[in-house]
Amino acid sequence: MSPQLSRRTLLAGSAAVGVAATLPVALPAAAAARPDAGVSAYAFPLTAVRLLTSPFSANAGRTQSYLQFLDINRLLHTFRLNVGLSSTATACGGWESPTTELRGHSTGHYLSALAQAYASTGDASYKTKGDSIVTVLAQCQARAATAGFNTGYLSAFPESFIDRVEQRQSVWAPYYTLHKIMAGLLDMNLLAGNAQALTVLTGMASWVKFRNDRLTQTQRQNMLDTEFGGMNEVLTNLYQLTGDAAHLAAAQQFDHAEIFDPLASNVDSLNNYHANTQIPKIVGAIREFHATGTTRYRDIAVNFWDIVTKHHTYAIGGNSNGEYFKAPDRIASELSDTTAECCNVYNMLKLTRQLFLTNPARADYMDFYEKAVYNQTLASQDPSSAHGFQCYYVPLRAGGIKTYSNDYNSFVCCHGTGMESNTKYGDSIYFHDGGSTLYVNLFIPSVLTWAARGVTIRQDTSFPEAGSTKLTVTGAGAFTMRIRIPAWASGAQIRVNGTVFSSPAAGAYATVTRTWASGDVVDVTLPMALTREAANDNSNVQAVKVGPIVLGGLFGTSNLTALPVLDPTSLTATTTPLQYTANGVTLAPFYKVHGQRYSVYWSITGSTLVANYPFDGSPADVSGNGRTATVYSAAYVAGRSGNALDLNGSTGYAALPGGILAGATNFTVALWVRLDTVTSWSRLFDFGTGTGAYMFLTPRSSTGTARFAITTGGSGGEQRIDAPSALPAGAWTHVAVTRSGNLGVLYVNGGEVARNAALTISPAALGNTTQNWLGRSQYADPYLDGALDNVRVYSRALSASEVSTLASSGT
Repeated sequence: MSPQLSRRTLLAGSAAVGVAATLPVALPAAAAARPDAGVSAYAFPLTAVRLLTSPFSANAGRTQSYLQFLDINRLLHTFRLNVGLSSTATACGGWESPTTELRGHSTGHYLSALAQAYASTGDASYKTKGDSIVTVLAQCQARAATAGFNTGYLSAFPESFIDRVEQRQSVWAPYYTLHKIMAGLLDMNLLAGNAQALTVLTGMASWVKFRNDRLTQTQRQNMLDTEFGGMNEVLTNLYQLTGDAAHLAAAQQFDHAEIFDPLASNVDSLNNYHANTQIPKIVGAIREFHATGTTRYRDIAVNFWDIVTKHHTYAIGGNSNGEYFKAPDRIASELSDTTAECCNVYNMLKLTRQLFLTNPARADYMDFYEKAVYNQTLASQDPSSAHGFQCYYVPLRAGGIKTYSNDYNSFVCCHGTGMESNTKYGDSIYFHDGGSTLYVNLFIPSVLTWAARGVTIRQDTSFPEAGSTKLTVTGAGAFTMRIRIPAWASGAQIRVNGTVFSSPAAGAYATVTRTWASGDVVDVTLPMALTREAANDNSNVQAVKVGPIVLGGLFGTSNLTALPVLDPTSLTATTTPLQYTANGVTLAPFYKVHGQRYSVYWSITGSTLVANYPFDGSPADVSGNGRTATVYSAAYVAGRSGNALDLNGSTGYAALPGGILAGATNFTVALWVRLDTVTSWSRLFDFGTGTGAYMFLTPRSSTGTARFAITTGGSGGEQRIDAPSALPAGAWTHVAVTRSGNLGVLYVNGGEVARNAALTISPAALGNTTQNWLGRSQYADPYLDGALDNVRVYSRALSASEVSTLASSGT
């Protein structure tokens, strides 16, 4: 948490724990003075969704037991002492001990968790405990002046901690703790109807503005170098609730220019920044967009999400090593015992949820949400603990093992957000558009009461152990279901009342519009293929997945010293769902892996097909390596076989994952193309990091012939293979380029047309390429006008006969 002192150091050998911050509660329209701007989807209240039996309800049950178990007087002990009130309670340990500077943060998390548990279950005992805490916090706040503090101040530590922040003295994140308390009070007001909580919160917010109004802009910006949680988020939420512009002004005093400015320009400057210090700031930015409509805030949030999920995220959905972001695309080289801090994924899910509300057309938001909530959030609670103890980090080095929190002597950040994560699983399963459209985002057994439409939707599923779900409507009326078809679910099918309705494309929302009768059933089949996800910086380091579910190799007590080797052809399904064996090792869903050492990543042997894009209605990679493409401004048309990706020559292109050929010395790229217009310097493919390092294939260069080029020194350092002519328009043409040693060969329609025996630059020399495009150039060249089909990428050079076979087979 502190750049000067890591959280792990502060634990001093205690068991690590799991997650930190507070998920932005969607403000109910009836309670809010100001509706959110720039949103197209809306959350259902937690009261409208009830979980049915599943791993999620089991996790929730354990956390709820812990909420009931905790003694509130122990949590309030340091608050009382801080203002001169007596307390006979036993002090908590860990990060809530009386000498720990972060003391008090867990009380805020606890308030949010109690409010969420109350809303999710209707059990008034959670509200009663929360109300009791708020009463004591109000008493403590009322004694601020008596204790020598300014009006409105409320904390378990003295106000002098804020002096130290302002004076740039060493202190452990006091505003971080205040954010947790403020967010908990807001949740108690919104979810549990506690009016006193809003009064206390408003007093704290006024105090925050009083403190910051006294500072210059330079002083405030310097102060923001100390972790402050989501202060901009909670103050913006309070502004939306009350309409008091002073709260928005206070929120904007926490806009951190050092972080926001690069992101506004879509620049990744995250290397060596403490990860969970930054993510809550971005959650605040998207909430500020919703409050003000200022698109810069939205751009900051969207750019940050894209950067983190594509270039800083492990296969399980988490990020950071030793709590810090590293250089972009460093995945295989950043596997340790301190990877994937659980707080980070908690806050990334908060951000993802807000971005989906902003733009529900982006199904990839909920694809990521699913990835992270199954493979890290669900995976970070100890199922053998009656109180739902949490991981702090999720180790991803080979031979790692999960460790957990405890009842009273942990209270690390992830312990706190673990309480919240496991009491709000119902908040993102379903959304609506404010009218007659229902979004079904996640496949979690649950019942939705859609009061505005007078219907309930019951979702019955054993997902992920089976790739299907059933939605049963009770009640009647006309409305639309928009059901997420994940990018991994190629070949999905929807049936309505037993009749095939559609075979929707993967990576989008399928639409079912009808006048519903009570008892109507929608069955969704979601094929779950066995695939692998490669590390951005080493294509031979991969995680094994079934659909979205990451598998962990089980190694018992064996503390591995290197990545285990896996030949993908040895993977064999067992009779247990989602469980495989390979070379005597069992691979099981990672969310079920506890109490033993494991490996998520493997050193892959025996496979040279890096990616294969048939573009049959989706951007899926069918190689088994899970390198799904992202398509921009493109459509699907009839192809050389099946469908093809149609590019419009102006804005359409496809982006392949980072590091597509990272580490490869030899390679093949083979594809079918039908050019509608032959434009000089358009690209069939261009893999690189900008105009300094790249490899491309153009159908026509300035000399009038097709050209392959590769360089690490810009255009002046290109090594080239020039064909005798340009590629033709109006006909399907097979093109391939290979490199074996220093020999590069260009093929057209299965036959060699040119070669270069001095091709000394390999893809490995390009580093971790981040701009791997089909149909787009690293330069300001024309986009491709035509269609691409059956694009294949290999980490070896195919032989002439193999290229000829591809050309003659049409695939």
